[in-house]
Amino acid sequence: MIYLKNILRAVLLSALALTVSACGEGEPLTEGTEPKLRRLTEQQYRNSIRDVFGGNIIVAGRFDPLERIDGLLALGASSATITPAALERYEAMARSIALQVVDEENRKVLVSCTPAASNTRDDACANTFISSVGKFLFRRPLTDSEQTLYTNLSGAGAEGLGDFYQGLGYGLTGLMVSPKFLYINETAAPAPDGLYQLDGYSKASRLSFLLWNTTPDAVLLDAAATGELDTKDGLEKQFNRMMTSPRVEHGVASFFEDMLEFERFDILEKDPIIYPAFILNVTEDAKEQTLRTLTQVLIEDKSDYRDIFTTRKTFISGDLGPIYRVPIENPEGWMPYEFPEDSPWAGIHTHLSFQALFSHPGKSSPTLRGQAVRESLLCQKIPEPPGDVDFADFNDDANQINKTARQRLDVHNKEASCAGCHKLMDPIGLAMETFDGAGQLRTTENGVKIDTSGELDGITYENAVGLGQALRQNASAPACFTNRLYAYGTGHSPTRSERQWMGYLEAKFAAAGYRVPELLMEMVLSDAFYRVVPPSLDTNTADAGIISAKETKL
Repeated sequence: MIYLKNILRAVLLSALALTVSACGEGEPLTEGTEPKLRRLTEQQYRNSIRDVFGGNIIVAGRFDPLERIDGLLALGASSATITPAALERYEAMARSIALQVVDEENRKVLVSCTPAASNTRDDACANTFISSVGKFLFRRPLTDSEQTLYTNLSGAGAEGLGDFYQGLGYGLTGLMVSPKFLYINETAAPAPDGLYQLDGYSKASRLSFLLWNTTPDAVLLDAAATGELDTKDGLEKQFNRMMTSPRVEHGVASFFEDMLEFERFDILEKDPIIYPAFILNVTEDAKEQTLRTLTQVLIEDKSDYRDIFTTRKTFISGDLGPIYRVPIENPEGWMPYEFPEDSPWAGIHTHLSFQALFSHPGKSSPTLRGQAVRESLLCQKIPEPPGDVDFADFNDDANQINKTARQRLDVHNKEASCAGCHKLMDPIGLAMETFDGAGQLRTTENGVKIDTSGELDGITYENAVGLGQALRQNASAPACFTNRLYAYGTGHSPTRSERQWMGYLEAKFAAAGYRVPELLMEMVLSDAFYRVVPPSLDTNTADAGIISAKETKL
């Protein structure tokens, strides 16, 4: 059934792509959703502090995890709350950052004015600092009431402590514990067609967090202020500028970290007796290798998205060299490398990151790997297993009859309640069984030659390299990427009213040769990317209560 659906999807997309290319068909209308209120991720928080205050400011603290919804943590951010305990941690973190900003060394660069006296309040200087910094933290200019609130907070602190800069730190702390900073708070505005769209500052935030995964810079905020972002020419000008920045590689890498579930590296464990080579540095470099490969292939080379499943181009560090059996010239750095044609490594699914992440601490797992391909790369949800499944046969690694994972899974899959889902996962995972639970190459298991042949949605293959070629031909792969990228950028999964738009976007992607920069441009220049409906709740009013309740206590 999946095979037939993929054939049908491929035929329809090819026809759509030809139509779009030949006729320049206009984009379909969408109804939009309510403006989003998304909690900053840990990476977005850290990036924002770095870009506002500089890389020497240390962000020390623990962040609450986000829930993964429809395959993305970014969607979990749209429903994430801040508990009282988490707010206390945010306050401690903000206070630490503020003290660094106003200390004797940093204030020379980061505080843009000099007070008349350093031992008491100076509202004019505090007002200048709060205005300039607040614009970047709130991602829009502060309102008059906000300006007054944080200036007064700084002044009260200065009077109480007898130190202007310490008082300024209180005002800055207040800015950083405000929901206006901790949440990306979008606002609706009337559109020229009589419907609603995001206002200019909200557009700037969507652009910046999608492309750079950080707060908008001064140029982007100025474009929002002048109305430049309300025109396609203005959006295109800013898009082209942002795509030339090195930050775009970090932005794309952040998306793939989410899509590929790389937050699991934080809790990844391997048995050191079974896998002594899998040390901490290897864990960090495994993730970095895949992200470097993706940004090189997709952004620097502007290659076909589907090439990520077949590319032999990658980067190797000193710690990864022995695992990949590659001689390293500089053990302290990274070097570009291309695996030879007869190598078993081709495509990101053969990388150490994928193999180790979707395995058990002491052995490989065809089922986990197959599930990851289905869910993360093809957007096909696999149901949870029944609660009463007996895994004893599969977990019996010492079985002298069923010595390989394939043989043990054949026995395990005789369970009728398991067979349906395992047929979708196991053939994919078995193609990668020549990589052990730490991603290292092997040819046998318990003395028996490993069989890596299989089939993916009607396409047969002999090994992991062939699996990559099957993934490249699978129409669900670019469709999944398009879906996830749109959801990541907007903070919501495509709605029913957006189905036609998503089909149009997939067709434009295909017509552009599956080039990611072209897909990004098509997305951010579209009306659909910014289309919203009037919110049912005035979030600005709701937030004001939270702000006053917390900040007046600082």
